[in-house]
Amino acid sequence: MITPDDVSGLQATLATLRERLLAARGPQGYWEGRLSSSALSTATAVFALAVVDRDRYISLIDCGLRWLCANQNADGGWGDTVESPSNLSTTMLCYSALAVSDHRFQPPMASEGPIRSVPVRASRSMGVPPMSNTGVSPARSMGVPPMNPRDRHGQDARGTHGRGGRATHGQDAHATTTPDGVTTNALDAAICDRPQQTHAVRQAEAWLLRKVGSLEPQALARAVEQQYGKDRTFSVPILTMCALAGRLGTSNSAWHLVRPLPFELAVLPQRLYKWLRLPVVSYALPALIAVGQVGYAHRRPRNPLTRSVRHLSRARSLAVLRKLQPKNGGFLEAAPLTSFVVMSLAAGGYRDHEAVAKGVEFLAASIRYDGSWPIDTNLATWVTTLSINALAGWPGATISSPPRETVGTAHPTDLPSSARGQLREWLLSCQHREVHPYTRAAPGGWAWSNLPGAVPDGDDTAGALLALRELSSGGTDPAILRAASAGIGWLLGLQNRDGGIPTFCRGWTKLPFDKSTPDITAHAVGAMGAWLHELPGPLKSRTERAMQRALRYLHDAQRPDGSWVPLWFGNQYAFRQENPVYGTSRALTHLSNCGSRIADCGFDRQSFRTMCERAVQWLLSVQGAYGGWSGAHAVVASIEETALAVDALATVLLQSAIEDPQSVIEAIRRGAAWLIRNTDHGRETPASPIGLYFARLWYFEELYPLVFSLSALSKAGRLPDRS
Repeated sequence: MITPDDVSGLQATLATLRERLLAARGPQGYWEGRLSSSALSTATAVFALAVVDRDRYISLIDCGLRWLCANQNADGGWGDTVESPSNLSTTMLCYSALAVSDHRFQPPMASEGPIRSVPVRASRSMGVPPMSNTGVSPARSMGVPPMNPRDRHGQDARGTHGRGGRATHGQDAHATTTPDGVTTNALDAAICDRPQQTHAVRQAEAWLLRKVGSLEPQALARAVEQQYGKDRTFSVPILTMCALAGRLGTSNSAWHLVRPLPFELAVLPQRLYKWLRLPVVSYALPALIAVGQVGYAHRRPRNPLTRSVRHLSRARSLAVLRKLQPKNGGFLEAAPLTSFVVMSLAAGGYRDHEAVAKGVEFLAASIRYDGSWPIDTNLATWVTTLSINALAGWPGATISSPPRETVGTAHPTDLPSSARGQLREWLLSCQHREVHPYTRAAPGGWAWSNLPGAVPDGDDTAGALLALRELSSGGTDPAILRAASAGIGWLLGLQNRDGGIPTFCRGWTKLPFDKSTPDITAHAVGAMGAWLHELPGPLKSRTERAMQRALRYLHDAQRPDGSWVPLWFGNQYAFRQENPVYGTSRALTHLSNCGSRIADCGFDRQSFRTMCERAVQWLLSVQGAYGGWSGAHAVVASIEETALAVDALATVLLQSAIEDPQSVIEAIRRGAAWLIRNTDHGRETPASPIGLYFARLWYFEELYPLVFSLSALSKAGRLPDRS
C-alpha cells in the first residue's frame, strides 16, 4: 500500500475526515457548505439598503458597517475575504459604503420615472421583511448558527488582530439581539458619531492614496478602469456606487467619470447578444439594465438619437429585468449583483419598483449573525456532488461500503442506502427542466445551487452527472438514465466551436468568463465518458464526436510546460493570480478517469498519453520541498492545492500505467504526509481563498479542504505497493 511512514496516521486521518464530512450533511440530506463572508458583498448590501431607505433599514446597515470596521485590514484596505490582501475594488466599495454613516448622507436621486411601480412591503420595526420566500426568518434563512465570541480564525468580532491582519478599531460593550434574530450592539444616538467608522474612513483614504497616488476623482476612476480593461462588467457598477456615495466629487461631475452602459440592447432578442459585442459578460445582464438606467438618469447622452432610443427603452428593459429576477429576488443568489441592481434602480427614480422590493427582501434575508453578507447564498449542488464523489473514493467504490484495497476497516458512519436514495432524488430534483429565463439555457443542466437564483452551468452539470453515476453504481434506474441523457445533451449544446466547454452560454462574448476553459472542458469529458456506454445510439455517437473535439481543445490549450489554467479558481499570491495546480490537477483527474473511453471517441491514444504524462511531470516539478503544493513557486502551500495534486497523481496510477511510476509514488507519499500533518490528522481543515467568483472576486468554501483531503487520501491509501 502507498502510505506515509505512519500507517495508523493515515487510517486515523481518513476516519476523522470521513466522519466530519458525513456530519456536515444538512438535515435536508445534502450538503450546503459555508462560503466566506465578503467585505465586498457587505459593502454593496449596506449601501443598497441605505439608498432605498436608510432609516427603515438602520439596524442592518449598522450591523454591516460594524463588520466592515472590525474586518478592515491592518494596512487600511479591504480584501475580498478575511484572508485576502487589500485590493482596489473592494476598498473603494467599502470606502463608499462608509459614507452612509454620515447623517447628512443623501445619494443623488433622479425623479421618479413614468414606469408603473409596486410599493415596497411594509417591514417590521427593525427594517426586515417578516419572512423570506423560504418561510424562514430572514437572519436565519441561511441556517447560520449564532456567532461565537471569536470567529473561525480566533478573530474577535469587534476588531482584534487575527490571521488576516485586520486592524483594531473601537469595541462596543453591549451586544443585543434584534427581534429578527440579528446579533447587533446597542445603537448609539446616530451611527455617524462612531469614532471607529471615522477612523476606518481615514485608514481607507490613506490606503487609496498609497495605491493610486491621489484621492482626486479622476485618478480613482482611472485606476478602477485600468484594472478591468475593456470589460465593463464590474468597473461601471463600482464607479456608479462611488458616484452615488459622493466619492467621485459633486453629482454633476461624478457622472462624467462613469461610462454609460447601453441598456437599450437588453430589449433585443437574446439570440442576438453574441453579435452585439456587449461590454459586459453574459451573467451581468441585470447590471447592464439597472446600472445603465441610473447612468442615463443622471447623465443624458448628447446624441439625440441615442437619447431618444434609451428613453424609449426604459420601460421595456425594466420588464426584461423583472423576467430575469428569480422569485426570491436575488440575481444569481449574489448579494453584490443584487445590490448593484437595487441601488441603481432606487437612485435612478424607481425606488418603489417591484424589482427593488424583491431585491431588498433577498438582501435582508441573507445577512449573517455577525452582520456580514456572503458572496453567494451557497454552492449546495456543487459541494454535494464533490462530497459524493469524495466519499466514493474512486471508480468502483461506493459510499455505503468501503472500496477495495482500502486502508483500515469499514466506517460505521457510511451513508446507508436510504441516504443514497435521498441524494439521488435531490440531485434529480435540481436538474433544470425548462428553458432558463436568465440565460435562455435549454433544459437538462444543473446549477451550483438548488435555489431559484442559480443558473445552470457546465461545471455543475458535469459534477452532477458524475455523482449520479456513482449513486447508480448498483444499476441504472430509467429515471436516472433519462436525466443523464438530458444532461449530456445539454453539455453538447454548450460546446463552443473550438471544442471547449464554457461556463454558461455558448459564445456570447469574447470576454474571459464566456470563453471555453480547460478545467470545465475536462470535467465535461469525464462526465461524458462515465455515461458513454449507457447512452442511446444517436446520442452516443454525438457524444463521441464531442469528446474528440473537446480533447483536441485540451491538447491545444495545454501550456508548453504541461499545465492547464482554470477559469474559476486562482491563487492570490501567484503570478497573474492564476492557479495551474488546480487546473492541471482537475483536468488530469477527469481525463485519467475516462482514459478507457478514448478509443471510442477516435482521439489518438498516443497524443492522449503524452498530454497526461506532460501534466504529471509538471505537477511533480512544482511540488514543494516539504511535500505540499501551492499555486506557484515560493507561495505557501495550501490543503486544497496539495489534496488536488495528490488526488490527480493517485488517479493516474489507479487508472493507467505511466512512465517512472516510482517518482509519482514518492510524490504521493510526501503529499499525503503533508496533508496528515497540516490537517492535524483530519481534525483541522482551514480553508484558503482559492475560489474565484463572478468578476474575479475571491472566496473560500469551508468544505473544500475537507472534501479534497478525503478524496486524495482515500485514493493514496488504496494504491497497491509498487515500491
